[in-house]
Amino acid sequence: MHRILSTSVILVLLAGCSRIHPWVKPYERTHLADPIMSFSRDPVSSAYQGHVYQVREGARGAEGGDGGGCGCN
Repeated sequence: MHRILSTSVILVLLAGCSRIHPWVKPYERTHLADPIMSFSRDPVSSAYQGHVYQVREGARGAEGGDGGGCGCN
């Protein structure tokens, strides 16, 4: 009994080292990056408002976006 239990524990631990397969295929990622997938009620309008805010602040990424201080991403 102890041998079966230890073998099953080892197999479960080794299964964690197996290759991870992505659930989302590369050709399906464009659908997830769509602004419609955002949590806001009107994602297109909020993206525009965020752009306007960043332009008024004078720097790209004014809301904590990534990129360097030069304004490039």
